[in-house]
Amino acid sequence: MTDSNPVTQLRLIVETEDFDAALAFYRDALGLSEQESFEGEGGARVSILTVPLATLELSNPAQIRLIDDVEVGKPSSRPYQLSIRVAFEVADTAAMTDRLESAGATVVAPPTETPWRSLNSRLEAPGGLQITAFQELDTLEERKAKAGFGTSDAR
Repeated sequence: MTDSNPVTQLRLIVETEDFDAALAFYRDALGLSEQESFEGEGGARVSILTVPLATLELSNPAQIRLIDDVEVGKPSSRPYQLSIRVAFEVADTAAMTDRLESAGATVVAPPTETPWRSLNSRLEAPGGLQITAFQELDTLEERKAKAGFGTSDAR
């Protein structure tokens, strides 16, 4: 932990009725590593899966509508109060979409190239979470050089 960034981990907790199906999907099909798992009284279970890098993306409702339009072609995110979608960067969106569909996800939209040059697919995953698999088609440096990209301090 440093003074400039006191947060050392982002942990997203997903409650699911079908724990085994969700675990098989995220660990086995998506390929997330299991860091640890615990079982407790009353059938309580948790598995902590790791991702090499996590980011928190804040989007206003207009951006959510834009992303839905680009990825799916229509509004498909959940209502504002419940609109949580997890995006996973992968090396091959098409192959991962097929793999996740075979593991029980429902494809909401197939791989689609976005205006910001990523290849995104949208899926309903076991456990009730909507996810995006995305593959960056340009490097971060290439994206930063384009109009409309950058950081908030640079605008």
